[in-house]
Amino acid sequence: MVERRPDHGLTDPGDGSAGVQAIVEYVTAAPDPRSEAAAPARSGRRSLAVALLFGALGAAVALLASRQRWAEGTATVAGGTFPLTAKGSDVTGVPAALAIVGLAALVAVFAVRRAGRVAVAALLALSGAGIVVAALVSASDSTALDEKAAQASGDTSATVAALSHTGWPYAAAVGGLLILLAGLLALRFGGRWPAMSGRYERGTDRPRRSARPVDPERPEEIWKALDRGEDPTGA
Repeated sequence: MVERRPDHGLTDPGDGSAGVQAIVEYVTAAPDPRSEAAAPARSGRRSLAVALLFGALGAAVALLASRQRWAEGTATVAGGTFPLTAKGSDVTGVPAALAIVGLAALVAVFAVRRAGRVAVAALLALSGAGIVVAALVSASDSTALDEKAAQASGDTSATVAALSHTGWPYAAAVGGLLILLAGLLALRFGGRWPAMSGRYERGTDRPRRSARPVDPERPEEIWKALDRGEDPTGA
């Protein structure tokens, strides 16, 4: 009488090919731990590159827009009209100042860790938001040109006429939006970004090695200790 053993759904033709196939399927189906560990590093590098690009580009755009003409008009003076123009820095100095703050915060992100990095990233985001608000509020402001009209006409109650605005305030707002996005990326992925090397921090000097005791049975070590100004007797 021949006893039949259950094959559990796996028929081996006798050459072991079924067992080899099962092992291969198991190995190929198992996830690679190295690829899983490398995924956060790749996303961290991508977010770092995008944040640096957005932050630097946004600050450059905001600074450039602040130096351009935002508004123009005319003032009535004796004998006719006098043309007036106002740059972004004449209207408001907030975008330029916050752009510099944003650049400093973008660099400082790499100098701090943990809670400090979160605080600096929040400052970066707030700088961008402040630029957006200041630029949009000042896009239709005529205060700077009214002051120039009063100076040109000699009348403190004079106002600018034929007032018009350019698109540079909105360009500054776009620069602020880029800085805001850089700050949000730093808040979300900043924990995966690299930091300054610890050897540049204070208190990381290696302790000096203590002098090895002199072997009294070796005369050459006694002479070397005497040359160094040490007492070879250890007293």
